[in-house]
Amino acid sequence: MITDPSQILTPILDWLDIAGVAVFALSGALIAAKERQTIVTVVFFALVTGVGGGTVRDLLIDAPVFWIKDAWVAATCLIVALLVWLTPTRWWEGKLLDYSDGFGLTAYAVLGSAKAISYGLPPIPAMMMGVVTGCVGGIIRDVVAGRPSILMRPELYVTAAALSATICVVGSMVGGEPALVWPLATVAGLILRSAAIRFNLALPTYNERSAATDAEGELPPRQVAD
Repeated sequence: MITDPSQILTPILDWLDIAGVAVFALSGALIAAKERQTIVTVVFFALVTGVGGGTVRDLLIDAPVFWIKDAWVAATCLIVALLVWLTPTRWWEGKLLDYSDGFGLTAYAVLGSAKAISYGLPPIPAMMMGVVTGCVGGIIRDVVAGRPSILMRPELYVTAAALSATICVVGSMVGGEPALVWPLATVAGLILRSAAIRFNLALPTYNERSAATDAEGELPPRQVAD
């Protein structure tokens, strides 16, 4: 097991980190821009979306918050925010942004899991830290903006992050080379997320009628006419 957290910061993971920050910062800045907010708000949304998941992860695993000492992270958020501020929002609309967000999601999930492993977390919590890293920034963005969270929709989003995190952790447990495992985990999650975007794939939702049937053996009278 890796005992020195600095060993996890390889060039591959560094690039995944910056790419994930940039994509999530872009999605946050675009929401603020579409709401006709000021440049300060656009920058704020870019920053909180870009670093939110990683910040929560680092606090949970008792690690130094990753963007405090890395000037490139906050700079990336600022550059993305300025880019959005200076361009029409229509340039960024469409499926391309969705696919880019999918890449940021899965890359961040790999980053979170790998870092959690480097800090000695067991496999299941390490997988969860990958999901947290990939999803929490978007959740914070949606809550602050007053939008329905991605967690409240059945589409395969969190599932894609979980797939990437799982492959990353399992690959590490069996002694796989990080240079192979991390890109494979990222691509696997991205393929699932892309398929969900392309074909509207979603998990089944909770069915109260089925639950009532399972529990009682028959539908309650009040539900027969539904």
